[in-house]
Amino acid sequence: MEFNDLGLDKRLMAGIRSAGYTTLTPIQNKAIPLSIEGRDLLGLAQTGTGKTAAFAIPLLQKLSAGYTGKIRALVIAPTRELADQIDQHISQLSSGLKIRSITLYGGVSKIRQDEKLRKGVDIVVACPGRLLDHIRESTIELSTLDTLVLDEADTMCDMGFLPDIRKIITHLPSKRQTLFFAATMPSDIRNLAKDILVNPTEVQIGVIAPAKTVAHSLYPVTEKLKSQLFFRLIDSTATGQVIVFTRTKHRTKRLFAELDKRKYNAAALQGNMSQNKRTQAIDGFRRGKFDFLVATDIASRGIDIPEISHVINYDMPNTVDAYIHRIGRTGRAENLGEAITLSIPEDASMITRIEKILKSQIERKTVTDFDYGTSFDPDRRSAPSKNSNPQNSRNHPRRSSSWKRRKGSGTNYGSANARVKSVRSN
Repeated sequence: MEFNDLGLDKRLMAGIRSAGYTTLTPIQNKAIPLSIEGRDLLGLAQTGTGKTAAFAIPLLQKLSAGYTGKIRALVIAPTRELADQIDQHISQLSSGLKIRSITLYGGVSKIRQDEKLRKGVDIVVACPGRLLDHIRESTIELSTLDTLVLDEADTMCDMGFLPDIRKIITHLPSKRQTLFFAATMPSDIRNLAKDILVNPTEVQIGVIAPAKTVAHSLYPVTEKLKSQLFFRLIDSTATGQVIVFTRTKHRTKRLFAELDKRKYNAAALQGNMSQNKRTQAIDGFRRGKFDFLVATDIASRGIDIPEISHVINYDMPNTVDAYIHRIGRTGRAENLGEAITLSIPEDASMITRIEKILKSQIERKTVTDFDYGTSFDPDRRSAPSKNSNPQNSRNHPRRSSSWKRRKGSGTNYGSANARVKSVRSN
């Protein structure tokens, strides 16, 4: 199905065309017609499948009559970065409509948010904590709300926002349309959905697993040698833009400092940074100012940049879901991407769980001439089985090239024509 077939407002269609949308993705194809009908919806889809447009387009169609100055729609998201991205999508799609939106999250001036709310907005995109602040201080009026969207509900649960979500819902009109989106459905989220949805239609797109456009590889190493191996890898791998995930804020700061010391164009993103610095890091990375973004899992949601060719897990994530969302930053919109994980022996059980989701063993690789030490044998630990997925190699032909990305060279590492080079594969 194409967007022209949906009978949308002409001004909204202009915004859709300007965003480059023509054919609906599977989640959009299922969710948009149902949402336009006013049905409550439970949408299960992995990251990078077009979920934002799946709820934003029906919402904007409903509001296409024009600006009222009263809040008609509330979108709740787990992180500031995701809230900003949703708002950017809404602004682009609604460029021809007289609709105003606002983002509400902590780390920035609440006074400015109060002022904009007093002037009147149609759509609020908010993180739970700051939204509750506005509710407690009576600086937001939600009695006119007719659409609620919960995006990445499972992440909000993981981040401890479930009690806040339930408090927020008590301040909303009971007569409303609710669109509920998640990538996974643990019991707490399933119970929340049952409590707040009325006769919902459930749509699920594919298996909750990493995209098939991403090739996966493991580089076994000891914790002591991880930093040395990381820099050998990035010095010898041709890439586009790269997100490097670490497990802690301290490690993010330390690894960023080392990249900066070695004159790499890098930025950091972690929870202790001010909102202004976080925004500068995201915007700079999006514009191509930075080649590397070193981040905690705060960046595993809400970053949609097609040019991200590689995700490097400097540290193994704590859960399979976190792995899925991390590597979902690459291989988006049918582009090719590569997920590289530096694995230490203690990661063995998590690797097994990830491989179960992938339904194949992840290819193990080593770096030629790298000194792993006499007590560590990466080849023996990582010998690929006969069940290794050869598709990874076909998707990512190898070539000889230094890492240094040349601006304006015409090489699009995020496209299907991408060519990446990895060091010796076992």
